[in-house]
Amino acid sequence: MTAILGAGISGLSAGYYLLRKGLTPSSVLILETSNRVGGWIRSERFDSEGYVFESGPRTIRPKGLAASNTLDLIEDVGLADQVYPIFSNHVAARNRMIYAKGKLNMLPSDVVGVLKTKPPFTKPLFMAGFKDLFTGRSSVRLEDETIYSFVNRRFGREIADYAISAMLCGICAGDAKQISVKFLMKRMFEMEQAHGGVIKGFLKDALFRKKQQDTKAQDSSELAKRAKAENWSIYSIYGGLQTLPIRIGLILKEQMVDIRTDVTFEEIVFDGNQILLKVDGKERVVDRLISSIPSYKLAKHVEKQHPSLSKELAAIPFVDVAVINIRYKTPNLQKYEAFGFLVPPIENLPILGVIFDSCCFDMENNTVLTVMMGGSWFEKWFGTNPKEEQLLTVALEQLRKILGIREPPDSYKVNILRKCIPQYVVGHHKRVDAIRQYIREHKIPLALCGSSYDGVGVNDVILSARECVDGLIGNGFK
Repeated sequence: MTAILGAGISGLSAGYYLLRKGLTPSSVLILETSNRVGGWIRSERFDSEGYVFESGPRTIRPKGLAASNTLDLIEDVGLADQVYPIFSNHVAARNRMIYAKGKLNMLPSDVVGVLKTKPPFTKPLFMAGFKDLFTGRSSVRLEDETIYSFVNRRFGREIADYAISAMLCGICAGDAKQISVKFLMKRMFEMEQAHGGVIKGFLKDALFRKKQQDTKAQDSSELAKRAKAENWSIYSIYGGLQTLPIRIGLILKEQMVDIRTDVTFEEIVFDGNQILLKVDGKERVVDRLISSIPSYKLAKHVEKQHPSLSKELAAIPFVDVAVINIRYKTPNLQKYEAFGFLVPPIENLPILGVIFDSCCFDMENNTVLTVMMGGSWFEKWFGTNPKEEQLLTVALEQLRKILGIREPPDSYKVNILRKCIPQYVVGHHKRVDAIRQYIREHKIPLALCGSSYDGVGVNDVILSARECVDGLIGNGFK
């Protein structure tokens, strides 16, 4: 029997991949403490009014190995015809903005834009490439550093302050001055350390290294081929992204996988090759445990037997994020046709950014916006326990200030997502390697997947689940 902790997208995917590897459904148990599956992916549909509120992820990127794996999964579970693509020529794909120096600024989206000086930057962006070319490597060989420090050294302070710092707010609600460069720019960092510069490294790589085929690459699904042929920028699923975990959950249940929600994990005891789970007052023995729950939650359950492992798991920091979904019956109130805008921390404003949902997707005649707030700065702006009314007031105030929207919303939803996004601070990858090494050395029948370890995006956590299962089967587990 294999038990999976957590029925978010990673835990559900792990269950699905276990069945694909040949395990019988009766040998898989999924345990979830909340009353639903899907984790942080949560869509609230208002079909009669023609709009959707997303409190978590809403789009997925279609490019790369992890992305191809997700598209394969979507096709495999029968949702290919429900995919909602945004093509690269769509305004939501072409137009991305940042709010800086008191106004909204459109970021360059083509070569011409990179050659011009566009606010908030005081020089054309291509000049940042020249800085990298003429800047030597760090005087000391680095194992890791913050993404802010790296970008500042290689490409200049403006890129670090306005481009990268804003991007981190949108991706992980994190502070670029704390996040590891390996979170987003591992390849660039390695190029600098090996060759003395990012551009130099890529040029040498292109000229002297033969292209190697990725051994993990597999034949792409028809959906992945379609995404490439049609040049998708991002995509979602009709009815909201939650459609995906719900579909996986239904398939697992139809195959008689035991998925239990509203459970309470009381105790986990590792005893040789077996695990004693105490859940809702009942004990159950399983052979293998896959944990997709946040690392800090798992830390509490292993502390008694493995305190050093617990300490490392608990050391991975998480942030709180407030997500305020706002809907107006009047269309196109945001005036700008774009995906939305991000706010770099240097602006010292209480929001991370705003997504123009109704510009990205058909919301009929509604203007639907999502305001993101908090992250690494949650307590600074809102204290430890803000009221929903306080958060809504701040969100509406910023919409009025930045977008000029003064009318009250026709509906809204305030979501306070506690400890929802892990922060890959400097040393994260070394810590995760040490965690997994400890599990191997102590022969603990435990495997890890999910956003705490291998990436925070939807693509990342699904691939994390697949590789977790592949590792189990590869190690002789049946």
